[in-house]
Amino acid sequence: MTAPTPTAPGLTPAPQTQPFAAEIIANVARVLVGKEDVTRLALAAILAGGHVLLEDAPGTGKTVLARALAASLGLDFRRVQFTPDLLPSDVTGVSVFRPATGTFEFVPGPIFTGILLADEINRATPKTQSALLEAMGEGQVSESGVTHRLPQPFVVIATQNPVEHEGTYRLPEAQLDRFLLRLSVGYPSLEQEVEMLARLQERHPLQDLRAVAAPADLLAAQAQVQQVTVSSDVRRYLAALAARSRQHPQVTLGGGPRASLALQGVAQALAWTQGRTFVTPDDVQQAAPGVLAHRLSLGIEARMQGLSAADVVREVLAAEPVPVEKGPGERDMGERGTGERGPSERNTAEVRGA
Repeated sequence: MTAPTPTAPGLTPAPQTQPFAAEIIANVARVLVGKEDVTRLALAAILAGGHVLLEDAPGTGKTVLARALAASLGLDFRRVQFTPDLLPSDVTGVSVFRPATGTFEFVPGPIFTGILLADEINRATPKTQSALLEAMGEGQVSESGVTHRLPQPFVVIATQNPVEHEGTYRLPEAQLDRFLLRLSVGYPSLEQEVEMLARLQERHPLQDLRAVAAPADLLAAQAQVQQVTVSSDVRRYLAALAARSRQHPQVTLGGGPRASLALQGVAQALAWTQGRTFVTPDDVQQAAPGVLAHRLSLGIEARMQGLSAADVVREVLAAEPVPVEKGPGERDMGERGTGERGPSERNTAEVRGA
């Protein structure tokens, strides 16, 4: 890993003990003001080996976040602007006939990179959107019966405008489920926007952003994340959250087993970024909104009432008992939901082993 970049005044990330994560978050904060929490979650998804969907209004910094993460991690970066006339082969690649040799040669598409920015993914047709499914799920591309492995690490960061914007196509559930997290960058506060204007008055700092890690560092970090301990109580807790999302009366499709795996992976990554070797319920709760909300399909009644998937996730978190310490050497499920959990319970919920 390269030496950390000095942090500019006012850009120090949230306190943590994991140098790798601290360097990445601080580096991204040089170009994306006041979005350290979003950066931490996006980084956690990458550390967990997953893909990220950024959904927000135009101009909120979605593309900047993707480019800054790629630059900070030292990964190759390519951007594909998704449009209605984009073909699947424009993304994955195509076989071209070479008259000189009389054979077909595969010409890789932009998907053969470290981080692929699928910009405004919901403006492409479902056929083109689906071209990403194999790459995101299997890390490979099949063309003319031949399988081509993608470079590792490989991450898709897709952006989309809200579906009510004109000229967009709704992402199918199968593709939404391939994204480990769905995040919203959000608008900056007044002070953050003023600071942004000052920084961008001349040269954009993104042009000078340098890597603070290498691809090999990321692969090593991903291996360490997989070793973070998840106790039996915490594992049961996160599985219960996914199950409760399926049982919610306003939900027609809840989080499945892939959601449970995603929740565990992101929770492990969040624990690792904070220098811990074990997952706490707080890690699970921090990961749950980004992991579960985009995997829920609400019924007509819920939509008529103005209920959102994020509201359902909050209800699920509040209703599911949290693992707490019962006594020395014993652990049990608490009787209260997350909304009533105090700091002392959070401390005792740090289960170090199964």
